[in-house]
Amino acid sequence: MRGIRSSVVTRAAATLLAGAAALSLAACANDPLADQYRAGDNKGFISGDGAVTEIPADQRGEPIEFAATTENGDAVSSDDYAGDVLVVNFWYAACGPCRAEAADLEAVHGEFAGEDVAFLGVNTIDSAAAAAAFANTYGITYPSAIASETPAIKLSFAEKTPIQATPTTLILDAEGRVAARIIGQLPDRSILKTLVRETLEESP
Repeated sequence: MRGIRSSVVTRAAATLLAGAAALSLAACANDPLADQYRAGDNKGFISGDGAVTEIPADQRGEPIEFAATTENGDAVSSDDYAGDVLVVNFWYAACGPCRAEAADLEAVHGEFAGEDVAFLGVNTIDSAAAAAAFANTYGITYPSAIASETPAIKLSFAEKTPIQATPTTLILDAEGRVAARIIGQLPDRSILKTLVRETLEESP
């Protein structure tokens, strides 16, 4: 799509992103996500390739509005994050790549403590108890919305941006618009950190 580019976010990560871009181009022809679904191998998730997409500020869609309940029973909505850069990670407990990237997500979350940056998980299928157990096991300190209790949260995002694989990580700008997208497991925590920093620096 014109104006949307594969991100080269750091010199250190250039090789990783070049590989992701190549995989993304291959996906246009072969649609590996659909191939995984049709394969029926019962692995429990459809994995992306870690492809990173950045969306220029003048080409972003409308803000995403959502409301849900977290694993602790607290109400959470887009209004709670107004003016913040928000990292939204779609996950569930049985997803291997979700477990593998959990430490990276928590580490980046910690690095932005005290800044106008927030993190929110969206657990796509588990109960609140299962999501809470996952957070305890992997040391996740930010909340997760529980889609099994408030299914509309998935629709709120799907109407604005494709969620084609689990995990998927979105970076929303201070206006609540999708600024960047990572399909699949984080290729490197430095990439997420740079995407968040670039989006944060857009704010006046």
